Amino acid sequence: MPFREINSKVVEAQVVPGQKMYSQRGAMLAYRGEVSFTPSLTGGQGGVMGMIGRRVANEQTPLMSVEGSGTVMFGHGGHHVQVINLTGETLYVEADRLLAFDGTLQQGTMFMGSQGGVMGMVRGQVTGQGLFTTTLKGHGSVAVMAHGGVIELPITPQRPIHVDPQAYVAHHGDVRNKLSTALGWRDMVGRGSGEAFQLELSGQGAVYVQASEEKL
Repeated sequence: MPFREINSKVVEAQVVPGQKMYSQRGAMLAYRGEVSFTPSLTGGQGGVMGMIGRRVANEQTPLMSVEGSGTVMFGHGGHHVQVINLTGETLYVEADRLLAFDGTLQQGTMFMGSQGGVMGMVRGQVTGQGLFTTTLKGHGSVAVMAHGGVIELPITPQRPIHVDPQAYVAHHGDVRNKLSTALGWRDMVGRGSGEAFQLELSGQGAVYVQASEEKL
């Protein structure tokens, strides 16, 4: 169920009989065909236990399921939309950045410390993203929201990437992340560069970075 980018802020999805997709509640802009929109009381996949897990992890975003036959255009808040196609890997993304995703993708949550140890946990606290993040795994498409345009930066074992935590959108692959600091005496006396914290991603995969330091 691929997404087609209409412009930088609107995507169109093909809805096929027998297949389900999820979107943020209220994100439908227009549609053609016989399509139904139903509030997802469990907030996505995994039934009641999945819902409880996401609420405990504070990764619960109001979703609706989309089914039927036709095409649907999605957008939300005038945010920039980026389509990410997964071919079996896992995407790590905050729940509030999800605009829509294939129902075939396996949805879950991950403890930040499992990818970056203590510094992964610190990262969640410093950036305000909490201790958990949402995961989507499998073959399918995901539409995520961001401020400004989004660029995809490859991560290789020889070339880790340092990203402003506020500009980070999502990442996929076999990647470790941790918060690094460049705090020095200049920062202590108010003469720092303003880039005291960076998110370091190393391993094999890609990270998506928005053209702004503004959170959604």
